[in-house]
Amino acid sequence: MSATPDLVLLNGTVWTAGPAPTRASALAVTGDRITAVGSDRQVRELVGAGTEVVDLDGRFALPGFTDAHVHPVIAGIGMLGCDLSGARDANAYRRIIRGYADAHPEEEWIVGSGWSFDAFPGGLPPRGLLDDVVPDRPAYFPVRDGHSAWANARALTLAGIDRETPDPADGRIERGPDGEPTGVLHEGAMGLVGDRTPPVTAARARAGLLAAQAHLHSLGITGWQDALVGAYGGYPDPLDTYVAADAEGSLTARVRGALWWDREAGPEQIESLLARRARAAAGGGSRFTAGSVKIMQDGVVENFSAAMLEPYLDSCGCPGDNRGLSMVDPAMLRVAAVRLDAEGFQIHFHALGDRAVREALDSLEAAVAANGHTGNRHHLAHLQVVHPDDIARFRTLRATANIQPLWAAHEPAMDDLTLPFLGAARGALQYPFGALHAAGVTLAAGSDWFVSSPDPMHGIHVAVNRQVWPEELGEPEPRPPFLPHQRLTLTDALTAYTAGSAWVNHQDEAGVLAPGRLADIAVLDRDPFSVDPGRLHAVRCVRTYVGGVPVHAAD
Repeated sequence: MSATPDLVLLNGTVWTAGPAPTRASALAVTGDRITAVGSDRQVRELVGAGTEVVDLDGRFALPGFTDAHVHPVIAGIGMLGCDLSGARDANAYRRIIRGYADAHPEEEWIVGSGWSFDAFPGGLPPRGLLDDVVPDRPAYFPVRDGHSAWANARALTLAGIDRETPDPADGRIERGPDGEPTGVLHEGAMGLVGDRTPPVTAARARAGLLAAQAHLHSLGITGWQDALVGAYGGYPDPLDTYVAADAEGSLTARVRGALWWDREAGPEQIESLLARRARAAAGGGSRFTAGSVKIMQDGVVENFSAAMLEPYLDSCGCPGDNRGLSMVDPAMLRVAAVRLDAEGFQIHFHALGDRAVREALDSLEAAVAANGHTGNRHHLAHLQVVHPDDIARFRTLRATANIQPLWAAHEPAMDDLTLPFLGAARGALQYPFGALHAAGVTLAAGSDWFVSSPDPMHGIHVAVNRQVWPEELGEPEPRPPFLPHQRLTLTDALTAYTAGSAWVNHQDEAGVLAPGRLADIAVLDRDPFSVDPGRLHAVRCVRTYVGGVPVHAAD
C-alpha cells in the first residue's frame, strides 16, 4: 500500500464512533483503508502529488451508516412502480392508483405498495374503493409494513377467495359482518393473491436494487442487512439479484442477506439454506454474503397479529381472546435455533410482541445450552413490546437488540391503532431502548424501509426525542414525547447506526473511523451535536464513500 494517501478530508469534524468515540479534524485514506486520523496539520503533511484533498468546510464526517433491517430490492421495485408511500390519505391513494392504471393500459395487473393503516377508519381500506379506481383488472397493494395487503374484487376472484375460503394457519382474511372478504389480507393470507401477480423480471429487480442503493447512499448508508432474501407474499427472491450485481461490480454497498425461513416447513429446509449461503459465497463478488436466516415469529400490532402474552383489548377496552400469531411453533423454533446456530448461521428474528420476544429468547437459550456461545451475533428486530423480565436476558444470551427508532413516537398508528388495543400498562412497555441500553445490551439500528423512511437521521431524531417532528404529521406542534425515559443519547443513537449495525453484519472492519479500518464514510452538512435536538431530522448527508470511493455527492 502506498504511503501517500489517495484521499484526504480536512477542516471538519471527524467523529470516530466505536466504544469510546473521539473527535479529530481530518483523516487520510489509502486504497480502501483509513491510514490516519488526526489534526489538519498532521494529515496535511501526508498529502502527495496524487492525493485528492477535500475541504470539509466545517462539515461532520462519521462512519457510514449501516441499516440492520431493510428491504432495498422490494423498496426499489416499489419506487419504480405504483408507489403510494409519499401520500397520506385515501383520496391521494385513489388519484395515484387511477393515474398509474390509466398510464399503463398494457399491464395485466395493477400492482403497487406503500399505503398506511392510519389512512383509513379502523385501519382497513374498503375493497370498493379499489374496485372503483381499478374495475377492469386485478389490483394488489401490500401495506407499508408488508404485513397486510389490499386487493380488489377481480384479484380475489382470480385467487378463488370467497366467504368459504378458510384462513391460512399463519394469516387471516379480513371479512365483513356478512362473512364476505373485504379485500384486506393479513400475513400468510397475502400469498393467496400475491403469489398470482406477474413475476418480477430479473431486469426490473436489478433496476430496483440499483435505484434503492443510490437512494440509500444519498443518506450516508454504506451497508445493510436485507431482512427478506426469499420469496414471500408476492415479493421476489432477491438472492440472484444480489449475486449478479456483486459479480458485475454494480453492488457498491456491503450487504448481508438474511435468508427467509419458510414457516410452513421445518428443519429439513436447513440443507437448502446451506446451499443458498454457498451460492452467495461462490458468486464471484466481495460485497454480498448470506450468512443470516430471517425468522418472522409474529406480525404487527396494527392488525392484531403481533404475538402477545395477554389478549388484545377490543374496541370497548375489554380483553378479547386474540393473543396474535406465533408464526413458528415455539417448540419447533427452539429446534431450528439450535440447528441454525450449530451450522454457523446468524438468526435474525422478527419479534414485535412480548410473547414473540420471549419465544425468540427461549430459542436462543436452547441454542446456548446445546452449542455454547458461538459468536454468531443473533439479533431480534423491532421489539415493540418487551416484558421487563426479558430485558436482562438479551445480555445474558448475547442477543443484539435491532431497533427501528422511528416508530417510537406518538403518531396516528400509535395513538389510534395501537395504544387503545394494548392498554395503558402494556402500552408503557413499548420500544424500551433506554432500558435495553442500560442493561448493557448491544444496540443495532435500522429502518425497515420500505415500511418507513430509510433516512438514519429520521430514526436518530426519534431515538433522541421520542417525538416525530410536527411537519411530518402535518401538525403545527409536536405531540408529547412517547415514554421519554426510554430516550437514547445522540452518541448512543449514532453508535447503534454505525458501529452497532456494522458489528451485527459481521463487518468488523467497518463502523469505526480508525487507521486500518475500511474507509466507509458519510459526511453530514453539519455537526449533529451542535443542532437543536428538535431539528436532528433536518441534518443531511452531502457525501458518501465506500472503501474510499465516492458513491454519492450532493449538488
